[in-house]
Amino acid sequence: MAGNETQPQSLSDLIEQVANIVDHLFRNPPKNALTIYTQMMPGDAVRPEFTTWRDEQRSWRETIALHDQSYHMHSLHLRGPGALDLCQYLAVNSFRTFEVGAAKQFVACSPEGHVIGDAIIYRLEQEHFIVVGNPSTTDWVEFNAQALGYEVESELDPMWALNKAKKRNFYRYQVEGPNAWDLLEKLHGGPLPEIKFFRSDILDIAGCKVRGMRHTMGGVPGLELSGPWEDRQAVKKALVSEGTDFGLRQIGSIGYFTTVIESGWWAVPVSAVYTSPAMKPYRDWLSSRNAAMRMSLGGSFYSPDIEDYYLTPFDLNYGHLVKFDHDYVGREALEAMVGKPHRKKVTLIWNAEDVMKVMQSQFEIGDRNPLPITMPLAAAARMHYDRVTDKSGKTIGLATYPTYTVNEHAMMSLASVDADFAEHGTEVVLYWGEDGGGARSAGNIEPHEQVKIRAIVAPSPISLAAQSYRSEIGVKRGSLEAV
Repeated sequence: MAGNETQPQSLSDLIEQVANIVDHLFRNPPKNALTIYTQMMPGDAVRPEFTTWRDEQRSWRETIALHDQSYHMHSLHLRGPGALDLCQYLAVNSFRTFEVGAAKQFVACSPEGHVIGDAIIYRLEQEHFIVVGNPSTTDWVEFNAQALGYEVESELDPMWALNKAKKRNFYRYQVEGPNAWDLLEKLHGGPLPEIKFFRSDILDIAGCKVRGMRHTMGGVPGLELSGPWEDRQAVKKALVSEGTDFGLRQIGSIGYFTTVIESGWWAVPVSAVYTSPAMKPYRDWLSSRNAAMRMSLGGSFYSPDIEDYYLTPFDLNYGHLVKFDHDYVGREALEAMVGKPHRKKVTLIWNAEDVMKVMQSQFEIGDRNPLPITMPLAAAARMHYDRVTDKSGKTIGLATYPTYTVNEHAMMSLASVDADFAEHGTEVVLYWGEDGGGARSAGNIEPHEQVKIRAIVAPSPISLAAQSYRSEIGVKRGSLEAV
């Protein structure tokens, strides 16, 4: 574009100016997962690695992991008598039982019933809530707090990369693993209060009052600790110092983002904001500071229709969260979906032989070798979507978040597949690399050949700590027939 006068001022402007929004998002950088995730956390606080990402992955299964979550998420404060009603109007799940000190998952949909995003919402006081998570979700809530007639004031505490003040309202640490309780009791000076899932209580650590919420990143026992920004160093110093004897590992930005594959959270869906006629005012409001214009799209799945990337709550196994006891955006559309076929969220375990063939190709001379599989995070964009087919080549679903963890000794993806292929042990095919060999990403990734990776369907979440039926996967990982 030539000159600032032609720069799109809103998402609506952008959609009018580009030939196709899908192609535009494919061209958006960055196109490397390690770049994306290390940029989201400042190196002076969260290094890419503290020991090694493999050692750090083991810690949440074997000892204690300390995740510093203070930097990479937006926090949107909502205050006022209308705050709860606003959140309830935007959420598919019910907040009828939502006491002070509790937290809930917040799932927001478009009028057509497609997921805009999800987050965690905390009720700190009777009229004070915080929505914490992906900017795609907080952007939607912030817009509606301003546009609708609820008695509510919003205040955005932006993620570090977009935070001009370089100061957050709260620190947020996740302490989890089999030794977590012993460490926290030592620091607290006695037994911890009984805290139920997504509930909180106050602990005393290093002379600071710390809110401990029962939550987990990797599907293992733990607490999320939070408190005033000014207390962050004292609390972290105590955790690290006393945690040495318990095998604590600080988790770097590389290891942190691999927790998603084990816990089964679809972290970055393509937000369903680009097409709904009813959301035109929202697209007019969205600017280059917002996620919808900045996100990058990549992977082997390609459709010129952005709606083919949209997901419903049912596709993500959120059907149990969808309630019809209140009025909300998307309710009518979701009611019409009940009883109809839906895709199901699963884990795909990649065939080790096929992965090794791609690895080996990096040592071979060729004009168009396969796209390298970067470990532990192989995503080619912030929103990475791979095509999943049956053995005959028929598309049966989408996969995201290609990741290796030493805990599972496997390369894996989260996927949403047709129900007929969601049974554990089913053999499927994942396409790796763009069908245009990198051309769609306009030079942001190297030219390559698209290849097929055999995979088997496994539970989601895959985590041994989160699922008791891990044995259903059996020994099928290395025994797939050629497809």
